Amino acid sequence: MAYLDQQNAVVILHPHKPSAVNAQLVADVPLASYEYLAETTRTVLNMVAHDVLVRYPHLKVVVPHCGSFLPNALPRFRSLLPVMVKQGMMQPVDVDANLSRLYYDLAGAPTDEVLDALLTITTPDRILYGSDYPYVAEPVLISGKQALESRLASHGLNPKDVFTDNARRLFGENLPLRQYGEKIVRLAEIEVVPEHLEEYMAFAKEVGETSVKVEPGVLTLFSMQTKEDPCKIYILEIYADQEAYQSHIQTAHFKKYKEGTAKMVKSLKLIDVNPLAGMVR
Repeated sequence: MAYLDQQNAVVILHPHKPSAVNAQLVADVPLASYEYLAETTRTVLNMVAHDVLVRYPHLKVVVPHCGSFLPNALPRFRSLLPVMVKQGMMQPVDVDANLSRLYYDLAGAPTDEVLDALLTITTPDRILYGSDYPYVAEPVLISGKQALESRLASHGLNPKDVFTDNARRLFGENLPLRQYGEKIVRLAEIEVVPEHLEEYMAFAKEVGETSVKVEPGVLTLFSMQTKEDPCKIYILEIYADQEAYQSHIQTAHFKKYKEGTAKMVKSLKLIDVNPLAGMVR
């Protein structure tokens, strides 16, 4: 997990036949109808229970098969957690922070009822198309695409987002180089009061990590110290567009940073720049 975290990895889960399984049960009930979903749900709840996605915040995980049994299991997990913690049987964990690292694919059977359930645990920007190809035949996938697009739209989901754009945002760092468009590129030049330097850096780290994690329009917040004077801080800021920047400065985490560091900053200068290379990954 530590290595995957260092690589900013996107981990795509997929279940298999459980190693401890009743042979007769498997013969009577297809694995894909229950065991695969149960194994996936068990895996995700295990990660949440151990705070894995908080301890390794650069990981992103794709949950297959429309969230498996999570829409039913997560409310139960939430209700049981404080009881189990009180009895000393579990450690406190940040459920929402763990869940914020999850994405969901639509492989399997994304019926109206399943989509309704999935939207109780996630948001439209975290839903991705999934095919289960080649286990689902190509003609079936092609013939079902139009029906799926119509079903997505009826649930307020943009088919283009689900089939294309959400995945592009998720895997953005692995896509080919793209030209700068209307992006905002800025360098913040900050001088911090020496006695508040350590406290300021904690605020800067928190707002940087949170912004990039939860705001698709915040592409980069990269902080640097000069070697000559550690109190001189530079932050490279890249936003998708003006709307993304305006949205960013209204967020609770940015306001917390702004208000919390007001007494720590001796000077602040915002420098709008033109990237000469004109390319970004």
